[in-house]
Amino acid sequence: MATNRTESVERALSILSAFSTQKPVMTLAEIAEETGLHKSTILRLTNSMQIYGFIQRDEDGRYSVGPSVWRLGLIFRRDFTKREHVAPSLRILAEATGETASFYVRVGNERVCLYRENSPNLLRFHVEEGMRLKLSTGASGLVLRHFSGDDVGDLAHFNRNGTVSTVGQTNPNISSVSTPVFKNTGELAGALTVSGLATRFDEEARANAIPLLESLAKSLMAAD
Repeated sequence: MATNRTESVERALSILSAFSTQKPVMTLAEIAEETGLHKSTILRLTNSMQIYGFIQRDEDGRYSVGPSVWRLGLIFRRDFTKREHVAPSLRILAEATGETASFYVRVGNERVCLYRENSPNLLRFHVEEGMRLKLSTGASGLVLRHFSGDDVGDLAHFNRNGTVSTVGQTNPNISSVSTPVFKNTGELAGALTVSGLATRFDEEARANAIPLLESLAKSLMAAD
């Protein structure tokens, strides 16, 4: 597998992956610290990435992602449930539970947070749109794997509607509930999920959230 890897491409992608909502703009030194790459390597790669619009540099020499990243993001999202269908449900869940509501999709062997509404609480589970996580962990990972046809072992985690409640799978301090969202064709669209601090989003709170979660998942299927 290693023979199929291209080091320069991986380095360039590590630069793009270093940017986040917390760090949308970075200096050369900050990128070097985030990626572990030498400054000379970053300069060489970002010069090429600027040509194709994936990186831009301002007058002060600070870097940010370019418009080509947004364009590719729009192409990616086009194949999934639209934001205007999902966003109202995420807001309802976040307001009702006080926790972070997210919509995950499966992309290969990863789950991607396509849309989210963060908890209003200062102490919360924070997830960014576009964040990639392991498919093998978390309530949403279980839902996406199971309803994509993967063998997830013991199905006792699932209720009769396919909803899963987990504690500490992705993070020992985080608990989640997740339920499948289907397209009108019956194909899996994604996983509607609520996640929060395990000390606050306890077993009772998760149980209370499930009826609303499942109801909204059904409404998303109708809106597709």
